[in-house]
Amino acid sequence: MASLPTGPEIEKLVQLLAKLPGLGPRSARRAALVLLKKREALLEPLGQAMREAAAAIRVCATCGNLDTTSPCVVCRDPRRDLHVLCVVEDVADLWALERANVFRGRYHVLGGALSALDGVTPEKLNVAPLAARVANGIEEVILAMNATVEGQTTAHYLMDILAASKVKVTRLAHGVPVGGELDYLDEGTLAAAIRSRTPF
Repeated sequence: MASLPTGPEIEKLVQLLAKLPGLGPRSARRAALVLLKKREALLEPLGQAMREAAAAIRVCATCGNLDTTSPCVVCRDPRRDLHVLCVVEDVADLWALERANVFRGRYHVLGGALSALDGVTPEKLNVAPLAARVANGIEEVILAMNATVEGQTTAHYLMDILAASKVKVTRLAHGVPVGGELDYLDEGTLAAAIRSRTPF
C-alpha cells in the first residue's frame, strides 16, 4: 500500500482498517477519511466502543461464542433444546444461524476447519470439548460445516469421532438456494443438489 501524504498515525489507521474483511487499501483510505472528518460523531465513539469491547468480550467456556459473559446468552437461555447441538466452524456461522432464527438448540464452535495446507490439525480445534459435551446427554449433533473441501473434511472427521457415541449425526442440506436459477449455479452446487434430492 502506497504511503499517504500524512503523519504516521493516519497511515497506521488506514493500514489497520485495510486488514478488515471486505476492506482493501482504497476502501480503507475512504473509511479512514470519513472517520477523521467526523471525529466527534464517529471516530471517538468508535474508539471508545472498541476499547470497551476489548475489555468486556469473553469466549464462552461452554460453546466458544463471543459475549460479555461466560456462559454466553445462548448457553444460559433455558428455552433452548439441551439435547440438540449444532457444530459450526466459527462464531460468524453461529451468528448467521441466530440471525436466521431457525435453530433453537445449543451450539459448539470448533474454531476453524481442518486444513493440512494451513497447518490446522484436530488438536488445534475444539474437538475434545465437543466429544465431552456429546457424552453428556446430547441426542443429535448437526454438523453445520461450510460447503468447502476443508469444511467437508472436518465434517467427515467429526462423523468418525462421534460414531462411537451412537448419537444421531446430521448435516445441513447442500444444493439449490431459494430463488436460485440452475443456469447460474456452479457444477459443485448442482452435483450436491442432485445427490441431496428429496421426495416431492
